[in-house]
Amino acid sequence: MTGLGAQMHALVERLYPLCRSITGDGVRDTLDIVGEYVPLTVHEVPTGTQVLDWTVPQEWNIRDAYIADATGKRVVDFAASSLHVLGYSVPVSATMPLSELRGHLHTLPEHPSWVPYRTSYYTPDWGFCLAQETLDALPDGAYEVCVDSTLADGHLTYAEHVVRGRVPDEVIVSCHVCHPSLANDNLAGIAVATFLARALAEQTPYYTYRFVYAPGTIGAITWLARNAQRIDQVKHGLVLACAGDPGHLTYKQSRQGDAEIDRVLRHVLAASERPHRVVEFTPYGYDERQYCSPGFDLGVGSLTRTPYAAYPEYHTSADNPDFVSPAAMADTLAVCRKACAVLDRNRRYRNLSPYGEPQLGRRGLYDALGGRSDTKQAQLAMLWVLNLSDGEHSLLDVAERSGLPFDTVAAAADALLGAELIKA
Repeated sequence: MTGLGAQMHALVERLYPLCRSITGDGVRDTLDIVGEYVPLTVHEVPTGTQVLDWTVPQEWNIRDAYIADATGKRVVDFAASSLHVLGYSVPVSATMPLSELRGHLHTLPEHPSWVPYRTSYYTPDWGFCLAQETLDALPDGAYEVCVDSTLADGHLTYAEHVVRGRVPDEVIVSCHVCHPSLANDNLAGIAVATFLARALAEQTPYYTYRFVYAPGTIGAITWLARNAQRIDQVKHGLVLACAGDPGHLTYKQSRQGDAEIDRVLRHVLAASERPHRVVEFTPYGYDERQYCSPGFDLGVGSLTRTPYAAYPEYHTSADNPDFVSPAAMADTLAVCRKACAVLDRNRRYRNLSPYGEPQLGRRGLYDALGGRSDTKQAQLAMLWVLNLSDGEHSLLDVAERSGLPFDTVAAAADALLGAELIKA
């Protein structure tokens, strides 16, 4: 996992300079790079398309932006960081006094050296984001202001990658691709999702896994609108975000609260003995709130490290590649892989010899366990699987009720299947 962590961090560093938004070439450039790691199907949805209660907005692109002093020196420069421009700023070319310009400037006085991330998606406006210490150093006088952007009819862009499983029932893994230079809130989730897809492609999973790379809110709403007729195929889901910071893992449950994905993540995190938190669903946060809206009510939870808006660096220039670590991303990926393994292996069985305990010894089942270091635990798992294989209880039910590791329970089920004592 150490090597994978380094590769994910390299992907974060590569994506970091790009200026992403809810539409535009920054999203396309991001998906082009992700497409080098996993094949993507890219969708372009025209401006004006009705998607549920929303409408796809005009496409925004930006080439340059700056504030220059009387000498022509750029005191704020988009080329230095995409965070310096208010997202979706309309074009402007003007000269104005600092007193007038201040109304278009955004800072973080409590963190004077950091640049905030701000947007104005659905209200025409323009502005700049800068460090408070930069603003404090600006003398009164006239400043040249330029935002070389376009806001015109175009498209909203999102992409999918599908890992085909043995059944068409789907697990969706969703991440947002709309933030500019923010390493944890955006890019770490993209990196973990991408490397999870690569890991799943090396095997043949039971479920089909659909990875959705879409702008936050409007992108998930667009995906739901375009997939409403086949939404019943989605059996489980996970939203990935804030996947690389130094905090402990946090799992936010689905609206259902006891969906299979909720139980799986609770079990995986508890069994791993990692420090972690499990929190209740709230209709605030990332795109889990779209997938869990009452009309869809999908079993989709959210996995982060430090949650949405709960760390000082959130939506600021301090959320840079140095803030996320290979080790943290590798840890998040490991939990995702384990959760997928449990989902894929969680089945219900029926005991084919339910009247009394079948004789395991004459079937060679005890002998097959003789060399294991956990022989007693494995034998106990067989008895639990036999007892709860009534067609109603899953292997996860067995693991939770018995207190045994899921892997031990699944191995017992495999042995009993081989001896034709249970059937799926």
